[in-house]
Amino acid sequence: MREILGRRRRLLSRRSGGRPEMLGAALTFATDWRWPVLPGVAPDPQGRARCGCPDPECTVPGAHPFDPGLLAATTDERMIRWWWTNRPAAPIVLATGGTAPCAVSLPAPAATRALAALDRMGMRLGPVVASPTRWALLVAPYSLEQLGELLYAKDHVPGSLRFHGEGGYIALPPSETGQGRIGWERAPLPGSAAPWVPDVEAVVDAVVEALTRTGVSAPEL
Repeated sequence: MREILGRRRRLLSRRSGGRPEMLGAALTFATDWRWPVLPGVAPDPQGRARCGCPDPECTVPGAHPFDPGLLAATTDERMIRWWWTNRPAAPIVLATGGTAPCAVSLPAPAATRALAALDRMGMRLGPVVASPTRWALLVAPYSLEQLGELLYAKDHVPGSLRFHGEGGYIALPPSETGQGRIGWERAPLPGSAAPWVPDVEAVVDAVVEALTRTGVSAPEL
């Protein structure tokens, strides 16, 4: 129990860190919460706004898998330790969907207003991952068919929303990417079990209503 709580403290820390922080966070996600993760591409050391991958126009520098690819995501402790022992500063990438949470993301300025509106509505949210440009609300796993039916039933869905489901990914705290540090806007509650996450229907309904109310319905960033 003491070891688990120690990992949790490292996970929730917002300070910059090296190997112990990143490895401890990756182990918490993978072995405690059973979320499959893998190391992402580090930012280009010659220019942190650029990515270390071969794509010179990469839109998510340092915040995506490359080598290994997304299918290598695992909850195996030995693999996690091997990866982050050899790449101690690598970003932590969550493979969304399956048994892991999915996510709904939107630009940071819109997300700030949306979360304030959701709080006024009394909406219960799970963890929220924040980068300098986009925030991601974690939700329960959903299928493409389920998402399609949900979106089809709506008159309008803001173009600023993105959906990270089966075959998708997001970077998790405390990763450092080309867009800046990834942190918790709403941190998971302390404990050894995987954090609770809401259904995608509830989150999309509430976020669309909140964005409409606050006048943020056009695509952003």
